[in-house]
Amino acid sequence: MKNENDITFEPLLGAHDPSPYEILNQDSNTPLLLICDHASNRIPEKLDNMGLSEKELSYHIALDIGAAGVTRALSKKLDAPAVLCNYSRLVIDCNRQPGDPSSIPQISDGITVPANHCLSESQQVERSEAVFWPYHHAITETGAHLWRKGTPPALFSIHSFTPELMSRTEDRPWHIAILWKRDPRLASPLIEILSRKTGLIVGDNVPYSGWEDAYSIDLHGAAPGLPYCAIELRQDLIDTPKKQQEWGDILSNALLEIFKDRSIFNVKHY
Repeated sequence: MKNENDITFEPLLGAHDPSPYEILNQDSNTPLLLICDHASNRIPEKLDNMGLSEKELSYHIALDIGAAGVTRALSKKLDAPAVLCNYSRLVIDCNRQPGDPSSIPQISDGITVPANHCLSESQQVERSEAVFWPYHHAITETGAHLWRKGTPPALFSIHSFTPELMSRTEDRPWHIAILWKRDPRLASPLIEILSRKTGLIVGDNVPYSGWEDAYSIDLHGAAPGLPYCAIELRQDLIDTPKKQQEWGDILSNALLEIFKDRSIFNVKHY
């Protein structure tokens, strides 16, 4: 029986809102799964732009600038499946544990997000049910579809970071960074190859750490014992379609070099 104090909310996503995720090359046989947690700055119609301006929604607080373009370029170059989240990290961050205060941020890099204040638990759960879980379920099923074909896939997560934060001053000298935890199979050779071939400064678990900001790679890579890592590309390196294509080429060549050693695809639990 329904309690008289229960509140019923309309679904977060309406008839004109697209799917929570997009899948590219779903039927590919390439044993590599690309994911992009912060691909879009799209906001469900119901949330009325989160109370933010269009300019504010173009900032890095709403999406990883350039990450979706690099993911698309990599997916096309390697004929690899990719899953991209279709909604802004301000709606719910798909790389955070639901319930974590940073999952639905009230303030992001000094900017107040009005639609994220005073949310009930039911409203927060609705964000998870509408966007977070469908996106992660799509990753799980896409990876399973690959794995059923015989080879455990590698997981590669694409992110970007801003050269500096508005809310604080910190030195960010890296051009690229690789995030990982425990399993170095993909991360170590990728750091070496990118350092050697690009001449850029490649960071290891900076400016974010794979030990801390790693929900997606933990869930879909580390837990099933697959080779995995995340890449962080500085946003000014990938802020145009041309640059995104160039980095798609750089990363695809690096991954192909690594995948010459087929033993990398063995399942290992660390």
